[in-house]
Amino acid sequence: MQYKNLQDFLQADPAALARGPVAMIFAEDDVELATTLRHHRQLGFQTTMAFMEPRYDLPPDLRDKTIRIDFNPRVDQAVQTHVNAMIAAAPGQWMYYCYNAEYLFYPFCETRSVGELLAFHTEERRDAMLTYVVDLYAGDLNQFPLAVSLDDAYLDRSGYYALARKDGENHDHPKERQLDFYGGLRWRYEEHVPQARRKIDRIGLFRAQPGLTLRDDHTFSIEEYNTYACPWHNNLTAAIASFRTAKALKSNPGSTFDIKNFRWHNSMPFEWHSRQLLDLGLMEPGQWF
Repeated sequence: MQYKNLQDFLQADPAALARGPVAMIFAEDDVELATTLRHHRQLGFQTTMAFMEPRYDLPPDLRDKTIRIDFNPRVDQAVQTHVNAMIAAAPGQWMYYCYNAEYLFYPFCETRSVGELLAFHTEERRDAMLTYVVDLYAGDLNQFPLAVSLDDAYLDRSGYYALARKDGENHDHPKERQLDFYGGLRWRYEEHVPQARRKIDRIGLFRAQPGLTLRDDHTFSIEEYNTYACPWHNNLTAAIASFRTAKALKSNPGSTFDIKNFRWHNSMPFEWHSRQLLDLGLMEPGQWF
C-alpha cells in the first residue's frame, strides 16, 4: 500500500481513516524506522502510516500492514502540512504523530492498548494528551556513532523543569494550565539547539475536529488542546522516548565534534517499561488505575 502523496491516498482509500486510532510516523531517515512502526502497531494503533522517502524500503512483515506515503522531510513545514491535511480528512478520529526512532509509552502500556487509553481519556472529556519527549542516547558513542542503540539506551533521570507559558497578547498573565517543559539533551546542549526548538512537550495524541490545525511549535490552534490537565483534576499524560535529538546532535557537523559522550552523572539505562517513566515523573496516570 504505497502512494505517491497524501492526496492520492485520501482519494483512493478514505475509509482507512475510519479505523482508529491512527499513527502517523514521519521518517527523517531510515534509522530504526521498522522498530518504530512495529512498536506502535503493538500498542494497538489500528491504522499505521509511514511518511517516508521513496528510496527507503520496508521489511516484508510491514509492507502489507503499513500505509506508505512518499514524503520529503526537507520541505519546509512538511510534517505540519501533512498532519493538518489528515485532521481535515478525518474529523472525530484520534490521531498520533511522531518521527522515526521515537517510541510512545503511556501508563500501563504493557497490558493496556492505546484504544483503552483513549477511551478513558475521552470519558474525561479530553480531546488531546500531553506527551513529554524524553531523550534517549546510546551509552557508547564509539560503538554507536549515530547515538542510536535500542540495547544500549540511556536517559536522564533528572534535570527536567517547567516554566509558565506566556500569553502572546498579554505577557503579564501566563496561559491557563499550560507550561513549557525543558530538559534532556536539548537542555544540556542548548548552545547547539535553537531556542524555539528547546521545549520537550508535544501534543502527540489528539482528536481531529473541523478547524483544528497544528502549529509550528507542536501546539494546536485550539488552546484547550495545549493544556496538561482539565480544571478539575490531573489527567493522563504520556511520554515519547526519542533518539531524535541525540541523532541530530551527532549528525550535525556543528555539534558532533563537541560531544564525545552523552552520559553524565544523572544518566541511567532505559528499561523500556512504563514503570520507569512513571517513577521518574515523566508521565502521569491521572485517575486511570
